[in-house]
Amino acid sequence: MNRRGNSDSEDNFRVRPGAPKQRGQAFVSQVLRQASKGGNSTGRKPGKTPGSRLGRGHVAARFTGQSLSATSRRATVKVRLVYLKQAGARSTITHLRYIEREGVGREQDTGKAYGPMTDDADLPAFEERGRDDRHQFRLIVSPEDAEQLDDLRTYTRHLMGRMEADLGSPLDWVAVNHWNTDNPHTHIVLRGKDDTGKDLIISQAYITRGMRERAAELSTEWLGPRTELEIQRTLLREVDQERWTSLDRTLQREAQDGLNHVDQPASDPKLRQQRVLLVGRLQRLQRMGLASEQQPGVWAVHTDAEPVLRAMGERGDIIRAMQRAMGGVQRDLAVFQPGEENRSLTGRVAAKGLSDELYDKGYLVVDGIDGKAHYVALPAKTELEQYPVGAVVEVRGSADIRTADKNIVALAVDGLYRTDHHLAVAKAQAQSQPTAERDPSEVVDAHVRRLEALRRAGIVARMAEGVWKVPADLPEQGRQYDAQRLGGVAVGLRSHLPIERQMRVIGATWLDQQLIGGGKGLGEMGFGSEVRDALKQRSDFLIDQGLAERRGQRVILARNLLATLRGREVDAAGGRIAAETGLAHRAVTDGEPITGVYRRSVQLASGRFAMLDDGIGFSLVPWKPVIEQRLGKTMTAVIRGSNVSWVLERQRGIAMG
Repeated sequence: MNRRGNSDSEDNFRVRPGAPKQRGQAFVSQVLRQASKGGNSTGRKPGKTPGSRLGRGHVAARFTGQSLSATSRRATVKVRLVYLKQAGARSTITHLRYIEREGVGREQDTGKAYGPMTDDADLPAFEERGRDDRHQFRLIVSPEDAEQLDDLRTYTRHLMGRMEADLGSPLDWVAVNHWNTDNPHTHIVLRGKDDTGKDLIISQAYITRGMRERAAELSTEWLGPRTELEIQRTLLREVDQERWTSLDRTLQREAQDGLNHVDQPASDPKLRQQRVLLVGRLQRLQRMGLASEQQPGVWAVHTDAEPVLRAMGERGDIIRAMQRAMGGVQRDLAVFQPGEENRSLTGRVAAKGLSDELYDKGYLVVDGIDGKAHYVALPAKTELEQYPVGAVVEVRGSADIRTADKNIVALAVDGLYRTDHHLAVAKAQAQSQPTAERDPSEVVDAHVRRLEALRRAGIVARMAEGVWKVPADLPEQGRQYDAQRLGGVAVGLRSHLPIERQMRVIGATWLDQQLIGGGKGLGEMGFGSEVRDALKQRSDFLIDQGLAERRGQRVILARNLLATLRGREVDAAGGRIAAETGLAHRAVTDGEPITGVYRRSVQLASGRFAMLDDGIGFSLVPWKPVIEQRLGKTMTAVIRGSNVSWVLERQRGIAMG
């Protein structure tokens, strides 16, 4: 009885193969080299690299996947070929920093970058080695059952070793594991150079199929084939999923003249079970309006089913990302639509990440002052570091018509805009408005910079120095140009400080701006309610500082509140820097030029400031992104009211509002 009672547990015992040793790769390499050499018999010129026209791996792609079957483990490999000159100088290091920053180990510890021989890869050194490369490959490898793998690093190294054998060259790569998603995966950045220093060209067949099949082979060797029970459980979960599934791909593959015949008898029990699952999926698609039964057992899946299901899958990913960001806090969920007229959103950054890790497309989850949580898709290449979690941001549609474009058209005569004419008009306006904050020449320079950008886009033409030919519909063409360039969304950082840190700080904060504006647009729930409470505490702090007074139910703010707070904070910061450097801090006078070497930037509650050092003293001037590339260079700044204009060494003035 005991033996019989134990039989069930013995039946449940299953051998789980361990990580196989890397055997036979030298033999595989020899076979592939010989197969490639055989190409010379077709009349190729002596000395020409075999397969150079097709790329490395085109021979290996014929052999990959031969051991795979219906029960093999599955794997997904996404590959992006990046041309580095087009991507920009910072593309590689930005991508490397992201994948390491977001990397999470199996035990939720920080995921470190690793390489073929090290568990602590030097990313700056890797970026420097590939700085002059023509291209690089960025991969995401996701084995279907990655959570069952004991060591994803070793798995990745074995996979890259097989790729080296297939491609006939050692590979220079770094990788980071991400375990913080539903599907653990590995990011790999592969240099586009082979062992001879030439461009690494990989055949299309190997990229689209060979890599994936090698990953699936390795997973199957490590974990063994899938059992029938595992396969059925996976397919059963897919029956009701609102995304594009393997069942949908089966229906697509088996369709004849747009129809699926699921009424055909099947003697094989496995085929009968598959038919049951396919019928269940078709019935689910029918309820979703994506399939219809033409007659008993004959179904038609609508032509738009795939794009609709893929979009629904993305929507599900968005909802899950928002729910994780809010941590169970109840909020109405919304997706920011920049196309809506006059649409804007202000709120707190609750979370951020990449919606498309391969193409560096990011997103923010913004806890809005309207009481809702908003998903904001960002333009490609947006650096997420500039939006700290907890910071206050304002999101707008970037497709608004620019005032500068309307000014240019209004000043143009017979389709020609002239800078001398604009300067004369601007000077006349300055004389009639003595309190104007911007110098007339700075106003014209700002319009010229806009015209230069539009010229590079082919919208306007420079006929001569100071003379531009502009179309009558320039404002609309300029709007379309901005929408394409910025992806329809512009995100402005209103405060890097969370509202909790703004309540009792000396400095001009976002909360102060809300007090001046009367707290308009604040919802009664969520972040809007939190801002209301923060404004009350900020008011009490300003009263204690003598910068406001309470009259009944009203709080009266001091005149020039923002300038006073900003001045106090800058003076305090200047005192600290003076103690560190021994240089004297010089306050900035409105309209007076300040010249010095840009030493560093200083982040204050009032914003970011640039330190200009003339060797004897220094001044703190409002910072703008345009000057960051000029660190260590001599510059001149002029402040007029809330605007600062920068004169870069050996360059024309650059006015920034």
